[in-house]
Amino acid sequence: MPGYGVVDENSGKGLLPWSWATERLLKTHNYWISTARPDGRPHTMVVWGVWLDNRFYFSTGKESRKARNLAANPNCVVCTDRADEAVVVEGVAAEVKNKSLVKKVLKTYEPKYKWEMDGSEGPFFAVTPRVVFGLIELELTSTATRWTFES
Repeated sequence: MPGYGVVDENSGKGLLPWSWATERLLKTHNYWISTARPDGRPHTMVVWGVWLDNRFYFSTGKESRKARNLAANPNCVVCTDRADEAVVVEGVAAEVKNKSLVKKVLKTYEPKYKWEMDGSEGPFFAVTPRVVFGLIELELTSTATRWTFES
């Protein structure tokens, strides 16, 4: 992070472990998701979702702005609900068509939100991370961490 005085990531000293990020991704209640409209303007909305098997899963209405944006451009950003211990996931969303995978997601989703998803028409999306950023606000210069994933 040039210009921020952040520790040299090659040393590894002070960087956050991946378990720190996954703990926050698992526990977040309200996630922020940002997508791009077809004309390039941003769209951000709060969603419920679950972090499972290193992917973020959420459902939305098939005619929602999010769903239409992702159909045109699957690139998106998902953020946890606490900026003081932020986790920012830059990734690619794909509609989940596999019914057994949707059932697996629902086994985590329904108890988390105490919300039955029976009859939900979806669609469900899985966001696969490309880059994830994590930081603790009061320790920014020693904790800002970036994780990169294979495409």
